[in-house]
Order: sequence, then C-alpha cells, then structure tokens
Amino acid sequence: MKSNVTIEKLAEKLHLKPLHGLEYLDREITTSEISRPGLELAGYFNFYPAERIQLLGRTELSFAEQLSSQTRLKTMRRLCTPETPCFVIARKLLPPEELVQAAEEAKIPILQASSRTTHVSSSVTNYLESRLAPRTSMHGVLVDVYGIGMLITGESGVGKSETALELVQKGHRLVADDRVELYQHDELTLVGEAPEILNNLIEIRGIGIVDVMTLFGAGAILDTKQVDLLVHLENWTPDKQYDRLGRAVETTEVMGVSIPKMRIPVKTGRNVSIILEVAAMNFRAKKMGFDATKTFTERLEQLIAENSQH
Repeated sequence: MKSNVTIEKLAEKLHLKPLHGLEYLDREITTSEISRPGLELAGYFNFYPAERIQLLGRTELSFAEQLSSQTRLKTMRRLCTPETPCFVIARKLLPPEELVQAAEEAKIPILQASSRTTHVSSSVTNYLESRLAPRTSMHGVLVDVYGIGMLITGESGVGKSETALELVQKGHRLVADDRVELYQHDELTLVGEAPEILNNLIEIRGIGIVDVMTLFGAGAILDTKQVDLLVHLENWTPDKQYDRLGRAVETTEVMGVSIPKMRIPVKTGRNVSIILEVAAMNFRAKKMGFDATKTFTERLEQLIAENSQH
C-alpha cells in the first residue's frame, strides 16, 4: 500500500507558496528524489530525471540569466515534460518569465519556498520519503509512553482503547487507535501514524467516538511515532505459563524491521495502564544498560555460590 501525494498536499504541509499553475496542483508526485537541473540548463539532457521535482536555487537562476531569452525559453521547454510534477523556487526568488511561459504551456505548477535551497531539498525529500514509502496497516493502538512508541495489540474487546485512554488521561500521547498505518523509515526504524479519517479519535465501547484533542488538548496527541515496543494484551488463563522474570526475549518482524515484543496477561483487578507505564520505563532503562533481570540473576547466582560454600 502506497500513499499518493499531490502538489497541493506538498505545498500545504511544507508551506510552499503556489506562484503559477494553481489549477494544476492536483498533479501527483511519484518519487521522493529531487533534481537540481544545473547540467540541463547548460544543455545536457541525456540523463534528465524528468519525473522528479525540479528545484531551482540561486545558482541555477543566476546561470539561467546568462542565457539569451531565446535559449532560455528553449531550455525551459525541455525541462517541462509531461512527467515533471512541479518546479520549486528557493529563497523567495522569482522564476524567469520563460519558465513561467513553458510551465503554463505544459500545465506544470511553480511553487516558491522561503528557505535556502539545501534546506528545501532536505525538507521535501524527508516528507516525500515518509509519504511515498510502502505501508501496511495493523489492528491496534499506538501511544507514546515516556517517549517510548508502544504498539498495543490484542483480540477485539481485550481493552486496548480503554487502556490507551487511561494513559492519555495520565499525560501520555495518543498516535492512533483501532488502525495503525506503518511504514519503514529505514532498515532499523518503523514509524506509525493514524489513517487520516481516524486522526485524534478513539472509540470506547458504551460511549462511542471520542475526540482526544478536544477533550484533553493538543498535548495529548502525536502525529507520528517510531514503534519501539509491541505489547500484546491477552486474556489471562490459569493453565498458561507466563514469563515472571522477564528472561524471555521475544521479537516480531513488521515490514522487515525487528520489534521487541511483550505479552501482558489481562484479568480483572490488573491495572494495565500502570503495567504499561512500568514496561515503558523498564524498556528505556534496559536500553541505557540497566537490566533488573540481569541484576537479580547475578544476585541469585552469588547467593547460591555463598550457600554452597557452607
């Protein structure tokens, strides 16, 4: 599953100002790579990446000014192909008249950015990489607990949304409820967010749909969050053995990324939200090198060794 990104959405998210071709903002972007057409302005089009956003900064525009008006128009027309999504002009600079004419002929929008060219390039690339990355959807709840991205899964009715609501009430942040969209940021990082239709919403049985931002404020929600830990809630059964010392290290693979996994039995009387808070703190402590299970094991081995000497 892949998201589509239009020029209009790009301009809205990155605060780019449409200068020309406002009626063509529905054009779609297909790649996250950016092109700065320096060689093309000099006339070399053998490997022109026409499908990329074309970014023009002070260097490119200064060079274009050295060309005659006729040559400039001819070059700009070659830059404007049916595959070209848009042009972005950095540093609040204005596009040459010939580019405006060629872009209008090809029905390509021109956007203006206020930042320097390298900053615009990195911002656009980062945004498009996240939006155009392959995605998958999981049933669960994603919350930020003490800075740890916790993906809560479990059978329907086990209490995922209620637990998330209690965590939000305690000051933690909701990212997504019911459906979590996941994409791979890099080889080691998985990022989750809510589908647009479910942004800021959580469903509580008996109450219905709750708008978390309206009830708890903007500080109670988060747009995206790296998934650090998967917590699976399951109904407690007396005939099943559960890990009591935390020695078992379980992981699960999502989109090629290995995520630590923890199973939490749920039964009447257990405060699951507090357990998840402690789980988040303990997970963070382990990442910093403090492992209570290891400490207990070392103490136990020392006690056994001392007793065996008597």
